[in-house]
Amino acid sequence: MREKSRYSTWARMKRSKISYLYIAPYMILFFTFTVLPVVIAMFLSFTSFNVLEMPKFVGFDNYTRLFLKDSVFIKGVKNTIVLALFIGPGGYIMSLISAWFINELTPKVRALLTLVFYAPSISGNAYLIWSVAFSGDDYGYINSLLTRLGYITEPIQFFQNTDYIIPLIVLISLWNSFGTGFLSMIAAFQGVDRTYYEAGALDGIKNRWQELWFITMPMMKPQMMFSAVMSITGAFNVGAIVTAFCGFPSTDYAAHTIMNHLEDYGSTRFEMGYASAIAVFLFVMMVGANSLFKKFLNSVGK
Repeated sequence: MREKSRYSTWARMKRSKISYLYIAPYMILFFTFTVLPVVIAMFLSFTSFNVLEMPKFVGFDNYTRLFLKDSVFIKGVKNTIVLALFIGPGGYIMSLISAWFINELTPKVRALLTLVFYAPSISGNAYLIWSVAFSGDDYGYINSLLTRLGYITEPIQFFQNTDYIIPLIVLISLWNSFGTGFLSMIAAFQGVDRTYYEAGALDGIKNRWQELWFITMPMMKPQMMFSAVMSITGAFNVGAIVTAFCGFPSTDYAAHTIMNHLEDYGSTRFEMGYASAIAVFLFVMMVGANSLFKKFLNSVGK
């Protein structure tokens, strides 16, 4: 029975050889630049490797050091979780609601607003705008405004003050969260057949929120899942924004994230075995977050 099954599978593959030939370039690139690096990182996480010498197997020493001896990493995990809880769901919900409202507008206005929302995610000017607005001198827009209103007598060092760092990083990250996932939402709304809404009205759908939950969202689950993956990945990969605005390291490691820790040990200290252990832990966190969202998405419309 098993041999027959193998034969039928091989026969189907032979019949579809042209299809496999077409997807071969993508699969080769995906395996080379995605699957293989993950496997290599998992292997290196159990070694001591400084790039110049051959890796030395050390077992779980890197993971023991990570969770029991590295207090900065633990703080980075806490900061990453806090940022991810705000940036991931916040950016995703903002993208969904914004795409929903934009979809209701006329084509010309829709195209204009889509560009306005998407532009910050691809423009380096976003960093310039926020750095000028929250500059730590009298020329910063916020400091200048607060001084004129009489709320402060000397400039606030926003990106060095631990009371402001996390809220500002969340704000800037949300501003930049309207990226590819947002565009996929717009496309998904455009692809929903209007006749489903007419059928829903006959079945008892009474308002736009019910249309969104019972008709629109179930019809756009693939795009929603793609957008969720992009949002979760962006939320856990917050590191460049922290370095750009707060320096490295940030004051008292107030905004130090797992990505900052990974860059420190991978790009500065070249402790590649330890850096690989950090990367594997971050990968597991991302996979777990995606799995949780997939379970939520399966419940949509039920």
